[in-house]
Amino acid sequence: MNKVKVAILFGGCSEEHDVSVKSAIEIAANIDNEKYEPIYIGITKSGVWKMCEKPCAEWENGNCCSAVLSPDKKMHGLLVLKNNEYEIHHVDVAFSVLHGKTGEDGSIQGLFELSGIPYVGCDIQSSAICMDKSLAYIIAKNAGIATPEFWVINKDDRPAADAFTYPVFVKPARSGSSYGVTKVNGADELDAAIDLARQYDSKIIIEQAVLGCEVGCAVLGNSSELIVGEVDQIRLRHGFFRIHQEAEPEKGSENAVINVPADLSAEERGRIQETAKKIYKALGCRGLARVDMFLQDNGRIVLNEVNTLPGFTSYSRYPRMMAAAGITLPELIDRLIVLALKG
Repeated sequence: MNKVKVAILFGGCSEEHDVSVKSAIEIAANIDNEKYEPIYIGITKSGVWKMCEKPCAEWENGNCCSAVLSPDKKMHGLLVLKNNEYEIHHVDVAFSVLHGKTGEDGSIQGLFELSGIPYVGCDIQSSAICMDKSLAYIIAKNAGIATPEFWVINKDDRPAADAFTYPVFVKPARSGSSYGVTKVNGADELDAAIDLARQYDSKIIIEQAVLGCEVGCAVLGNSSELIVGEVDQIRLRHGFFRIHQEAEPEKGSENAVINVPADLSAEERGRIQETAKKIYKALGCRGLARVDMFLQDNGRIVLNEVNTLPGFTSYSRYPRMMAAAGITLPELIDRLIVLALKG
């Protein structure tokens, strides 16, 4: 039986480049090579596409050649430059682990759609909506889901500092892994927080801080056939959760402990899982997503954000939640590819 050819894209131009490489390393170590023939496409921080033997920390210095995904549906694959001539490499399915901008905002999904190649994860529309926190909140709120109170500021807007009740969080509206995020405890801190967020996005969101514990739920599947992982819970010692920016995240977070399963009652975990599925459906997700929420003392569940391409690193939350529910990483990779091929 012919193996399914899987183009695995990683790296990219966003601030989450290094995390993406780590995700690809884990997928390479866990994909079923008897069933799948992986083709690894690394994208440098400057946007250069290269086909390489395998993802690793120094992948760019290895035996690489230029390769791009063709938008031509008839070609249905990659154009690979070898010996000054282009070869066509057929691709059956694409598995992008490009995190952040261009990877989760609908950009790469648009290229997959043009190419006619099935792909793992959310489509253009749901990727773009979930990437923009303000849009995700508006749609979720219309679906009856609680969200933080928030304000959007664009470009050079400078809101009056006395317009808010502190603390608030200032965030780039379209970024991930807490890059550019600041918890603002007073009016004198607001301008600096806005300036930092603007380094990552021209659109800024200011959120009223939500009192409650941070919880997450991994969701897998298309349409009504959804599987959820065990709920996890983040216990912060100080600050806020930003593990991907830490020096040695493989050794654990510097300011947080993540419990999987969450130290909550079965009834509370069940409500969180059902809310995650409701959010997933409302935002049009497919394939996979990690839904992050707050559980307040009164039992109210509030949406935090939806990550349409969660990390697959050794310390990432999504695969840990699925593993706790009995789905190993090799099985998870297989299920995601099968879902993509089904469409």
